[in-house]
Amino acid sequence: MTEHFLDVVLPNEQPDLDPARPAELARLAEGLGYRTAWLPDHLIPPGAYGEVFGGVYEPLVTLAHVAARTSRIRLGTSVLIVPLREPFALAKQVATLDRLAGHRFDLGVGSGWNEPEFAEVGADFGERGRRTDATLDLLADLFRTGRGPGGGYFEPRPAGPVPITVGGNSVVALRRAARIGSGWMSAGLSPAEFGQRVERLRGLVNGRETRCVARMEWDGTDLAAAVARYRAYILAGADAVAVHFGPAEACEQRMTTFAEAVAGP
Repeated sequence: MTEHFLDVVLPNEQPDLDPARPAELARLAEGLGYRTAWLPDHLIPPGAYGEVFGGVYEPLVTLAHVAARTSRIRLGTSVLIVPLREPFALAKQVATLDRLAGHRFDLGVGSGWNEPEFAEVGADFGERGRRTDATLDLLADLFRTGRGPGGGYFEPRPAGPVPITVGGNSVVALRRAARIGSGWMSAGLSPAEFGQRVERLRGLVNGRETRCVARMEWDGTDLAAAVARYRAYILAGADAVAVHFGPAEACEQRMTTFAEAVAGP
């Protein structure tokens, strides 16, 4: 489609969304040449799902369904709020999804930003960074050795490293991406701001390859400006641009139109 990759953030903000729709849209994205389909995550936000909060359908479960309906497109979370999950159950879910998807799964992770959501489940907001790092380290150990801290057996072990994409714009997120990530994803940055973060990340990884993904929105208006923004992210150092096209009823047409426009001269 283009020399660079185009990703899609699937709609997951509507409580009445037809459960078949994410897989249908992922199949369309696969046919259009999108590289990765991402799903957002919020466990129990303080406000209604919609413009601010996505994640009505739990993303790991939903992506298992999507994996069964697709064959080439990669699948990812954008992003899973790690410190709200029990670490061993999360490891089992990730390893299982990686196996079911034929090693097409990218674990997009974040430490969370909404304190009321943490309070709702009794999680310590102040400890979210430490919990995120500890959980990711545990996943790496379980996947590599197949043994738990006390000697228990872990299966299924992924065939290879599960790619981890770290989301967030903070210095802490960039350092986490440099330490354990195979990729980094921005949230709401301008192309210029994105480029600044890319340069900082490159200085932290010491030459190790790290895939940088910019996330943007397109509401269906001013296509030329949206395509220009996409190209600006590429010029700023993006290896891919993940586009959220709005509600499910508009996503199909917008996703098609945008892919055709990006592929044009």
